[in-house]
Amino acid sequence: MEKRKKQYSEEFKHDAVNYYYSSGKSMKDAADDLKISPSSLNNWIQSAKSNGGIVEHRGSGNYSSDAEKEIARLKKELRDKEDALDILKKAIGILNED
Repeated sequence: MEKRKKQYSEEFKHDAVNYYYSSGKSMKDAADDLKISPSSLNNWIQSAKSNGGIVEHRGSGNYSSDAEKEIARLKKELRDKEDALDILKKAIGILNED
């Protein structure tokens, strides 16, 4: 089963970065307090450092252009087709064993 990534709001990411800096705690302890992974917190901190204190955020379904939206849709469609093809290959393999 595929594990879905949790999506956090821009405000939460910004607050998490501020919490890390104001708490004086280690990244792991701050992440544990916020119930997020240390790697996520680190990514947000790095993003804030490189963007003048602003954490880059792109919510689910927010695309900068119609072309990007179409590309995302086509990638999803391709993944679905590849999954279906894998299932058919496995079924053919099972049927050929008999």
